[in-house]
Amino acid sequence: MTLEPAVLKMLKHHEGVRNKPYLCPAQIWTVGVGHVLYQDQIKLPVVRKPGYEGKLRKEYSLRTEDFRIWSEGEIDDLLTQDLATFTRGVLRLTHGRVTAGQFGALVSFAFNAGLGNLQRSTILMRHRRGDHQGAADAFRMWTKGGGRVLPGLVKRREDERALYLASAASI
Repeated sequence: MTLEPAVLKMLKHHEGVRNKPYLCPAQIWTVGVGHVLYQDQIKLPVVRKPGYEGKLRKEYSLRTEDFRIWSEGEIDDLLTQDLATFTRGVLRLTHGRVTAGQFGALVSFAFNAGLGNLQRSTILMRHRRGDHQGAADAFRMWTKGGGRVLPGLVKRREDERALYLASAASI
């Protein structure tokens, strides 16, 4: 199953396409179209709390072999691999009961927030109950990165919400 071209365009618009690694607003090393370079970095805290002496996300070092300009082909390959993971995950979590618009919106959300967050979200809970308006509205709960509201996430969630509500044939 593939995503509509408009969804890919929306994803690239919101994620951006970067050929050099950078720290995203959530302090995670990222390259290409929102590809997380180091999964273990996600588990690190953003801020130091009393008693914690370990590494913070922003202190995680970029590996020497990743400090380079990535080719367009490498970026496209990473995106294809990442999207395969997220499309399978969304289909599994929704039991395949989604319209094309819902599918695209949920994949975009999961791509950004993670499948675990989608699985635990009010979005998915309401979707499974058939409360599609409630599920669409729940996208608005996910506008923070690194502990603060990000205008880019506000816009992305509105785009995902609109896509989720768009009429389309069932997949």
